[in-house]
This record gives sequence, C-alpha cells and structure tokens, in this order.
Amino acid sequence: MTTLRAILAKRAAAAALFLFGAPLALLLAGCAQLAPRDEPGFAPSGPLMVAAAHPLAVDAGMTVLRLGGSAVDAAVAVQAVLGLVEPQSSGIGGGAFMLYWSEQEKKLRAYDGRETAPAAARPARFLDAQGRPLDFVEAVESGRSVGVPGVLRLLELAHERHGRLRWAENLRYAIYAAEEGFPMPPRLHAALERNPHLRDDPYARRIFYDRDGRPKAVGERVVNPAYGATLNAIALQGASAFYQGAIAQDIVRAVRSHARPGDLTEEDLLGYRAKEREPLCGPYRVWRVCSMPPPSSGGVALLQILGLLERTAFAERPAHSAEAVHLFAEASRLAFADRARYLGDPDYVDVPVDELLDPGYLSRRVQLIGERALELAPAGDPESSGTTHFTILDGEGNIVSMTSTVEAAFGSRILVRGFFLNNELTDFDFRPGGPNAVAGGKRPRSSMAPAIVFGADGEVRLALGSPGGPRIIGYVASTLVGVLDWKLPLPEAIAAPNFGNRNGPTELEAGTSYERLAPALRARGHEVAIHAMTSGLHGIERFAYGWRGGADPRRDGTVGAREPAF
Repeated sequence: MTTLRAILAKRAAAAALFLFGAPLALLLAGCAQLAPRDEPGFAPSGPLMVAAAHPLAVDAGMTVLRLGGSAVDAAVAVQAVLGLVEPQSSGIGGGAFMLYWSEQEKKLRAYDGRETAPAAARPARFLDAQGRPLDFVEAVESGRSVGVPGVLRLLELAHERHGRLRWAENLRYAIYAAEEGFPMPPRLHAALERNPHLRDDPYARRIFYDRDGRPKAVGERVVNPAYGATLNAIALQGASAFYQGAIAQDIVRAVRSHARPGDLTEEDLLGYRAKEREPLCGPYRVWRVCSMPPPSSGGVALLQILGLLERTAFAERPAHSAEAVHLFAEASRLAFADRARYLGDPDYVDVPVDELLDPGYLSRRVQLIGERALELAPAGDPESSGTTHFTILDGEGNIVSMTSTVEAAFGSRILVRGFFLNNELTDFDFRPGGPNAVAGGKRPRSSMAPAIVFGADGEVRLALGSPGGPRIIGYVASTLVGVLDWKLPLPEAIAAPNFGNRNGPTELEAGTSYERLAPALRARGHEVAIHAMTSGLHGIERFAYGWRGGADPRRDGTVGAREPAF
C-alpha cells in the first residue's frame, strides 16, 4: 500500500502548481490519486457534499468522500485542514460537538468532545486576590484558560465506529498542505491584524509574519511544518500521540511556564475521554429538530426558542418584518434567561432538560411575550408543572454536523507544535456558585448547536450549524425559521441578515436591511444594538430535486458537491 512518504515524493511538482496559482483541487490531486481504499470495491453511490469554512478543507473532505470514505472520514480530513488554514477558529488544541446520522441504521448519535478543566481547577480560578473577577482578556491570555483539548478524542471515537478509510489516510491532506503551504486567507490575515501581540511569539512570527513583523499578505504562501509534523505523529500513532508522550509534555510545559501559568498536567491529558450522549430532540410544527444536549446549552436554548415561537403568531408574520423579529427576540430572551439559570455540565449538576422543554412549561413561558419587549426576562421555574462549523453528506446518506472551536480568536494565544491551545475554561462563570462554576474535570457550558432536522417521514431534511459564541443559538434558530417558516432556500436563509436577543438588547446585523427595523422595534420597547454579526453557517438541505448546500458569505467557506447533488 502507498505510504505517507510516497505522497511526499511528489511535493516538488505539486508545490510548483501551487506557486503558479493552480486550483486548490490540483494541489490535492497527488494525494487523491495515491490514497487507497480500505474496502476495495466500495464506491459512493449517492450524492456527496461538504460545506465548510475554507475551500482547501472542502477539497480535502470531497477527496475523501470520492475515495469511498465515510462522512466521519471526511470530518477528520476537514477538521485537520481547518486547524491549519483558520487556526483562529478551531483546531486540535480545542473542542467540538458532533451529530452523526447513520442512514442504514436510521439512528442519530451525539458525540461530546468538549474540553475539561484540569483536576486541580477550583471555583475561584478567575478571581483576583480581592475576590473580584479577572479582566476577561487577562483570563484568556493565560495558562489558566486552557482546558484539556477534546477534538482528537472525539474524532477518534467517531472514526472507530463509523470510519471506512484508515485514520492516517484522512490526515495526509492537512500534512501535505502544512508542509507545502497554502495561500494566506483573508479572514486569517484580518485576525492577525487584530491580534498584534501574536508576533511576539517567535514560532507564530515564523509562520504567519513577514520579515518586518507584518502579517503575510492575503494570498502569500503560509507554511507550518510544525503542524505537519504533529499531524504526522498523530497519523502514525493515533490520537494517543497527542495525549501522551512528547506532544503532551510540550502542551503541559507551555501552559505551566506561561507568564500567567495554569495547572494542566500530563495526567489530565492522559485521562481525557470523549463521550457519546443521547441527542436532544424536540418537535417544531411538523418537523423534528435535534441538537446537542448539555454540557452545550445550544440544544436546549434552540428547542426552547422554537417551542415558544410555535406558540405565537410568528409563522403568520411577514418574513423579515419588525413583527417577526420582535417575537423571535422575545422567545430568545426567555431561552437565554433559563440558559443562565439552569445549564451546566450534567455530570456535575442536575440540569432539568425535560422540564425546560416540557410543553406545559413552554405554554406558561410564552404568556410573557406580548406586544412590547420585556426589559429583562426572568428565569422560569420548570420544576412547577443553555468557532467553526462544517456539514458533510457521504455516498450512503450518512451525515456529520460538527461545530468545533478554540473559543476566542487563536484561543489562549499559546502556540504549541504548530497549533493553538484553547481558552475554553473562560466559558465557565467567573463568579462561583452557579451550575456553570469551575470544578476539576468539569466541562464548561457551551453554546454550540449543530442541528439536524427531520421531516414527518423521518428523513433528514436539513443539517447545519454555526460558530459565533453565545450568538450561535440565534444564528442557528433564525436560519431554521428562515427555511422552515419563511420557505427560503438554505443558501438564502444563511445569507439573510442576522438578528437575535441574549436577554439584553435586540441585536441587528450592521450594514444590512434589518437596520431599518430599528425604529419599529424601539417603538415596541426594545433596546436595539447594531453589531457586525459574523456568523459562519454551513449546512446541507434536501429539496425536491436532491441536495443543496449553503456556505456563509460572511466567511471564506464554500460548498463542494458531486452529482447528483444540486
């Protein structure tokens, strides 16, 4: 069989193609021709599709699918490439949640690769000597913010169960691009401009900056051989190469030697486990919507928003109108109030998921939605009756919807062996006492909400997700109602202006037609805030003639498809 070394023998020719502006698909052509199948005779029989945040990641995923790889095989390839070309958003130093639909079994699974706090973590982790919360940036740019990464263990677990190609085959595309280079993407360039202190790291400076200390120009070649070497070790030895041995030692050393050191240990890394959890599903009109359960708050909040909207006249209001935005904002406000009060890691606190989604509870909560905005929604009492994304469709009809993150741009800003470590522990509450307080081994509350929607016939209708911190919930919910209630094709729903409410101001996307709704919303009592709301929605949709994908025009993403997809 062809080895990774054989691939590298063709580098000079492929690098020449790259430097002279050949399409990204040609850059991968050498890899594609040499990647063998683990099951000779298998060929994808249906449409293939990848929607992700960068063309090179899409090309890698599509190549894996064309070779007969599964949706999970493609997910390994896509994530490995995204960690290279958009390290400000995700990578092997972060965490993720994945929904996986098995078409043959007609079964949905949820995989939790959320980071965990070190065993030594205590509730006062982000308080100063006077008991006051640390400045957020100070907390982020420190060893204290780094959780045990979970992406690789999640991918490993899913690949063991649903992969078809060998683990190493799925990583070779990212290895190849890391060592030969890729064009500086516009969003990575902009992120480097906004984070000038990264140039102080000699390793980051060598990868991302020119000789004068400026971020490399858009389109200029970026080479990250350290990341390629890290992935090569993981390809040859499996995910354990990351969680023990030399790589783990370097991660721990970087965290503990930081100017604001953390307490991560090699034992913390060695002990990490990804988890399979029961997907969280609920009805919305004639559809069944599924997402992630806690420790993500995304699924609960998403289903609450939809459940509340179903009990209002939302579907009767004109699309893109102030009346519709008012109802959506109020439903979101109520969901975020409950998110803050009740959501945390279910392995550490009792999260009343069933009660929060109980139809009777939602019917009582919706009575708070009137013609005028609530000033601040209170949490309810349910006992009386809360990055990057890619979506993949393989040739057997299996689907991956996966949201992955390092939290802030470039995570903790700690670069180790070509990848950035997350700052995910700042997702814990800084003040102790609530369900999302810091504890050793605990997973911080997330907002990630990968979603899969089923029609009345039980067939997948839609799969999508988004990055965006707490705004993820609103991005996903508004896109769902755009498709399901406003009957927009998925690409149009993704491109539509963003809006929402996180139990504060009603937010409208700057520079869009929704700015004109501000006066009408203010007349209803809304405090309106106009923001740049840079979602990164990527999804696929079944429609009358096949499948179509959508990639958020606010980012660098694209959709790759093979006929008979549309």
